[in-house]
Amino acid sequence: MNIPSELKYTSDHEWLRVEGNVAYVGITDFAQHELGDIVFVDIPANEDEIAKGDVFGSVEAVKTVSDLFLPVTGTILEVNPALDSQPELVNSDPYGEGWMIKLQISNLDELEQLLTDEAYGEIVGA
Repeated sequence: MNIPSELKYTSDHEWLRVEGNVAYVGITDFAQHELGDIVFVDIPANEDEIAKGDVFGSVEAVKTVSDLFLPVTGTILEVNPALDSQPELVNSDPYGEGWMIKLQISNLDELEQLLTDEAYGEIVGA
């Protein structure tokens, strides 16, 4: 199981790659594996600030639909346009081309509440 050390994680299986006060957000390798083949990603365009823990979209796999929870408070700057035609990128490259949103972080202090790779690995039994 791939758990990159440079990322932050949530117990809901989202990851963040932080670049200043902007973050790329996606689901973890563990999550995509558990869901199975991703067939659709639904993330509404939203210019309003969204609170940490709120649902910002969903992923649909062959067997189930799963909500996506925002790891930190912020405003969605961009939804990954590649996922419209290639939702399978979430399965094949969850930490790269399979990112879901680019987020302007409103409260950088919330990053301290996220999990390290080691702590996330303990949750998923890695």
